[in-house]
Amino acid sequence: MTSTLKRALAPVVDEGTRLLVLGSLPGDASLKAAQYYAHPQNGFWRLIGGVVGRDLAVLAYEDRLAALKAAGVGLWDVIASAKRAGSLDAAIRSPEAANLRGLIAGLPELRAVAFNGATAAKNGRMALAGTAGLAIFDLPSSSPAHARPFGEKAAAWAVLKAVLR
Repeated sequence: MTSTLKRALAPVVDEGTRLLVLGSLPGDASLKAAQYYAHPQNGFWRLIGGVVGRDLAVLAYEDRLAALKAAGVGLWDVIASAKRAGSLDAAIRSPEAANLRGLIAGLPELRAVAFNGATAAKNGRMALAGTAGLAIFDLPSSSPAHARPFGEKAAAWAVLKAVLR
């Protein structure tokens, strides 16, 4: 499989974002659809739906984004671009960091950052080192490549509910 340069999607945030959920870099299905977490087996929309108290998986994509914004949740990725064959984080090569500090500087209501998976946490924690005043959460990946029972993932993600109260 050939390694090609892949770029992150635009951030989904607004001035009311209180929780920023950061993945690593969109997979091929997401890049093809130009939609976050587009792979049908990725549990993200079910997991974050449990956090915001809505069944987001049944909504059209634009309605999902609107519901997240209304709940104070933003999305982006810690890697702006990288070479990668396929969609697995283990295949990421030559990553270029996203400007997380720049994004966060424009989010006056931001209280917390949550990393979706170990690669996002590793890269994101380095990028945000020394940033004060934010709660930071490392979450199990919503990807189907990380086989853990959905209930375990949902319980771990449920800690985010307190950020949105």
